[in-house]
Amino acid sequence: MKNILVTGGAGYIGSHTVKELIHQWFHPIIFDNLENGKVINQSGSEFYQWDLRNIEDIEGTFIKYSIDAVIHFAAYASVPDSVDFPDKYYENNLNWWLNLLNAMNKYKVKKIIFSSSASVYGEPQSERIREDHPKNPTNPYGHTKLLFEQILHWYHIAYGISSISFRYFCASGASKDGSLGELHTPETHVIPCAILTALGIRKEFNIYGDNFPTPDGTGIRDFIHVEDLASAHVMGLQKLDDNICEQFNLGIGKGFSVKEIIESVQRISGNQLNTVLSPRRKGDPSILIAENQKIMSFMDWKPQYINIDDIVSTAFQFFKKYYEN
Repeated sequence: MKNILVTGGAGYIGSHTVKELIHQWFHPIIFDNLENGKVINQSGSEFYQWDLRNIEDIEGTFIKYSIDAVIHFAAYASVPDSVDFPDKYYENNLNWWLNLLNAMNKYKVKKIIFSSSASVYGEPQSERIREDHPKNPTNPYGHTKLLFEQILHWYHIAYGISSISFRYFCASGASKDGSLGELHTPETHVIPCAILTALGIRKEFNIYGDNFPTPDGTGIRDFIHVEDLASAHVMGLQKLDDNICEQFNLGIGKGFSVKEIIESVQRISGNQLNTVLSPRRKGDPSILIAENQKIMSFMDWKPQYINIDDIVSTAFQFFKKYYEN
């Protein structure tokens, strides 16, 4: 079994990817400081509460295990928070990531899958965004993702480190069996916030702006199910054998507005949401929809969840079960 180091493996996308790795007979080594994650015991994996700030923690992992590849999720990941506190984002999302990359090079680990973001593009210049779309991030979070993609390019040239950067659109949903889901403190993502309002956990749902240049005035996003994200990462491990440095969009290729999300949550929950119109958040683009043909032609991957009600339903069942218990 190949040993895969998963940084941020206790987080939302990381834990789903660990589950898929185990299912596909890999041995995940989870590395997480639990600042934004939660320990989830998954048989077949190992967990260490370590920190990328500590070079000894990182090197200790490479010394103890023969690591075949790294999947790197660990990051600060709030767009508005990055606008308010850019220093925190540049320190964590670059300096600490470099600690990992330099340890990989030192211990001859030459394969990494990087959790990037569609926020590298900034305000879209076309309805569907291809990988060669201009990169002009509108917030420090997106800028750190773009900078690290560029660092990976130069490490590939200099040190032969093979990499795939997956530019996520909006990760969403929960595992089909209800064992894993999205739990953030505080929660800022649109689908969980809407569901928590429908369940009465939150008093109101904030619509951040209704004056976007979109059909209903609210922002439009491409929501990709977390299990589809996880499967892409595991499939991508095989492609790292080809000594590549590539970037791929991960999205379903169509978008849904905030109001459409509200309508979906109301249909599935049977409850009306108490909505409040709030000012637009700093750094929020109007529309983000993926052109995903590049990844589908590169490997045998395509999204399985393309209906918004199917995506929302998995998240709703997870939250309902979580708060009932």
